[in-house]
Amino acid sequence: MSRLVVWLLVPAILLTQAVLSGCGRAGGSPTVADAYTLSSPFEGSGASLPDAYYQAVIAAFKEVAPEVTVSYDAIGSAAGKREFAQRLTDFAGTDSAVTDADAITPGTFVRLPTVAAPVTIAYTLAGVDGLRLRPDTIARIFQRDIRHWRDPRIVADNPGVPLPDLEITVVRRADGSGTTDNFTRYLVAAAPSWRLGSGDSISWPADTQAGERNTGVARLIQHDAGSIGYLDLRDAMQAGLATAAVRNRDGRFVEPTIEAATTALAAARVHGDMTYDVLDAPGVGAYPITALSYLLVRTSYGDVAKAELAKRFLTYLLNDGQALAADVSFAPLPEVLRQQALAQLDKIRG
Repeated sequence: MSRLVVWLLVPAILLTQAVLSGCGRAGGSPTVADAYTLSSPFEGSGASLPDAYYQAVIAAFKEVAPEVTVSYDAIGSAAGKREFAQRLTDFAGTDSAVTDADAITPGTFVRLPTVAAPVTIAYTLAGVDGLRLRPDTIARIFQRDIRHWRDPRIVADNPGVPLPDLEITVVRRADGSGTTDNFTRYLVAAAPSWRLGSGDSISWPADTQAGERNTGVARLIQHDAGSIGYLDLRDAMQAGLATAAVRNRDGRFVEPTIEAATTALAAARVHGDMTYDVLDAPGVGAYPITALSYLLVRTSYGDVAKAELAKRFLTYLLNDGQALAADVSFAPLPEVLRQQALAQLDKIRG
């Protein structure tokens, strides 16, 4: 998506009062001159999966704080982390972990969970609704062991379903993607037959099709009968794609819904670094491929006013902004995780 850039031009008196009233001030009291130093946008980039949610929060925040502007460019988790590491942005969106390869110095950032969404298995098969897939079947389809829609392993879980006499076309992400990371980590955890590993990018079979961002994956699936791919619920719904029910660890086939993602979130474990194990979560109604999105924000911005802006925007996202999640097909954070995320904001300094 195009970058929504609106310049941050905060009246000196209003911003100075906001900074003075905020928590976590570094050094002495800011001056009127300090207020004028913030004449650049508060920019972020990264994961495409949560883009609709972030744009909704940004628009709502603009209404309550018209003097402040935030932008977010959905360029993919890997590219977003790269821009953040190069200090080209103020924050980054990611659905995947920060690793040494991302070159982001430990201790210089805070990881904040923001929202969650099902990663769907979407497909185009005329006359086929309610497709059901086991983790092992998904693994074998995406690594090209299963190549035909009438393969006995697919037929076994879909009795009476008129599966077509068609070859399977696999669609996956071309760019480094947190959606890919969550999808492949799920297969590592749930499908013993999976042998392609996990990560933002992996070595896919040569005969798979590649789409840029989740919207690109959706378009490829949309226009190719017999195709199947993975993408977030919002983009699958926007494209009018059918989605499969996936067998969870409790043995139930569960469709990708906000309710099923919320059930998965409730059963997951939070770690001290705010990472959250939600893939293949237990629970009869849990959707097993549920991805949690994060924002990476700096612990020091070198600017008291910008640090205050970061805290005000993120406080809004973690409070009022959570109520916007379901409207754009995302699951809000469980209360315990939301409170833990709010506590992390004290680490942001000028």
